[in-house]
Amino acid sequence: MSGFILGVKLKQSQIFNEKGERIPVTFIDTKNCFLLDIKTREKNNYFSVKLGCGQIKNIKKPIKGQLEKAGIKTPLRFLKEIRLDKHEGDYKIIQENNKLGILIGENKIFIGDELRPEFLFKKGDKIIVSGTSKGKGFQGVVKRHGFSGGPRTHGRSHNERAPGSIGMTTTPGRVFKGKRMAGRMGGEKITIRGLEIVDIKEDKLIIKGLVPGFKGNLLKIFS
Repeated sequence: MSGFILGVKLKQSQIFNEKGERIPVTFIDTKNCFLLDIKTREKNNYFSVKLGCGQIKNIKKPIKGQLEKAGIKTPLRFLKEIRLDKHEGDYKIIQENNKLGILIGENKIFIGDELRPEFLFKKGDKIIVSGTSKGKGFQGVVKRHGFSGGPRTHGRSHNERAPGSIGMTTTPGRVFKGKRMAGRMGGEKITIRGLEIVDIKEDKLIIKGLVPGFKGNLLKIFS
């Protein structure tokens, strides 16, 4: 891992590349993404960075205190801590003028600085995007697991989409955990790997492919 940033999903669309091929793309807004804090192994027994992004009108006092401590005046909507234990060798903790920072490649980023996508990524990079999928509420087995349902003939009018029998006979005499049944669907953390950066703007990333969630959804982006 070399680069990381938080973003907000804007829209999904399609564009034509240099070969004239039509490809699906997702626009991600990376504006107002700041470095709030760095957790070091010496002080906190683990290595991570705390980022904030998005802008909102009103914030709670505990969040306001964190922003003031980092010297950030912009009221941020999302705060997220990203663990970097497995990639600790890719980064270097630095300190200049009593300010703690992190060295990413040749770029120095200190607490309170804004993260710019052009400093962390380049066109053609393969990235990993994590987000929360759309919540779909309580759903049956046909929609949730792709069951075919029962036959629609011979007067069967009330259980066309029923799961059918779940019995296990006398042995074991119970239903095993993990049985595919109706239940809550969506609203889960989804991670997609191998997405390609098509273009980089000053405050936007345009990536090839689709990412989870709705418009305005928070996304974690790694390379």
